[in-house]
Amino acid sequence: MTIQYPLASSSWDDEELGAIQSVMATGMFTMGEHVRKFEEEFAAYTGSKYCIMVNSGSSANLLAIAALFYRGAGALKAGDEVIVPAVSWATTYYPLSQYGLKLKFVDIDPDTLNFDLTALAEAVTDSTRLIFAVNLLGNSNDFEAIGKIIGDRQIIIVEDNCESMGATFKGKQCGTFGVMGTFSTFFSHHMSTMEGGLIVTDDEELYQILKSTRSHGWTRGLPQKNHIAGELSNDPFFESFRFVLPGYNLRPIEFSGAIGSHQLRKLPGFIEARRHNAVVFQELFGNDPRFSIQQEIGESSWFGFALTVTERAGFDRKQVVDALRQAGIECRPVVAGNFTRNPVIKWMTHEIHGTLRHADRVHEHGLFVGNHQFPIDDHIRLLKQTLVRLG
Repeated sequence: MTIQYPLASSSWDDEELGAIQSVMATGMFTMGEHVRKFEEEFAAYTGSKYCIMVNSGSSANLLAIAALFYRGAGALKAGDEVIVPAVSWATTYYPLSQYGLKLKFVDIDPDTLNFDLTALAEAVTDSTRLIFAVNLLGNSNDFEAIGKIIGDRQIIIVEDNCESMGATFKGKQCGTFGVMGTFSTFFSHHMSTMEGGLIVTDDEELYQILKSTRSHGWTRGLPQKNHIAGELSNDPFFESFRFVLPGYNLRPIEFSGAIGSHQLRKLPGFIEARRHNAVVFQELFGNDPRFSIQQEIGESSWFGFALTVTERAGFDRKQVVDALRQAGIECRPVVAGNFTRNPVIKWMTHEIHGTLRHADRVHEHGLFVGNHQFPIDDHIRLLKQTLVRLG
């Protein structure tokens, strides 16, 4: 079957190919000046003081959680409670489990697909140490409401913004409402650097921990006076292989940094096109009683278009998926659906707060189709025409 409406498409042109060639000409392919420059540019784009680039959005989540264990005041420890939405991607949850945190799964709002704020308010207790807020499919959480739920309790917020680059809430970039925010630059995301991820923060200590743990946990690259090792020696030979934290090798390559600089300049146009496409999608499906569509909070960057089959539809999701496949329209589940229904959950220390009925509904009846960085009016009309034929 020929694909008429793909899930994602390349956002590269001759500029990105030229960037690859320019890096090849230098003979320096590992993390270097192109990555450093892109980090500075992305920090400026989000309005953050610091940015660290890594090799994927999944690695960004891993590094962010690690940093919270190695900070000085207020460090997390194994057994601490972290609240997560029941619908997200697998690598939202894995770093939390791998560091021994106890996950408390909370239901989602059926309209926004982010936290059900009533359920979240009930779930937060004095034992809660962290809320891992996931901005799903381009859509911001209501951070004003979350702030009121937290009140004066010392609860950390970290944002998984890997699907929502460019989204804003009340004029502020998503990914900047917590102590750290993570982003992905995978092929199908808002901009692409082959593979890649980013973490932004305004906290200098966390930035230095991220920088060290990204590269083996060594002191190389840290300032003379720093939050991790105190003060470095004046011997660069000694400091080149001196390890102070349990780290990883999550460094990106120079190609990704060079490509990122070009993609970032195009990102506002990409987001504008995605928002245009969302207007077309909302006009065609906003009043369709057969489907529930995602309602935006703030200004979504519209990663994709979610559809949940309603009880009034007269058909089920399998019929929808079959019809889309026959029409050459790619679709996927709404990320991992209700994640607690995946077999891997048996390996994770967790509890479920209340019921996850909305997450279950999305798990059983939801799907999403792609959005793109250019106008796709005809694709969305094809989607509507295909679904009209179902009845």
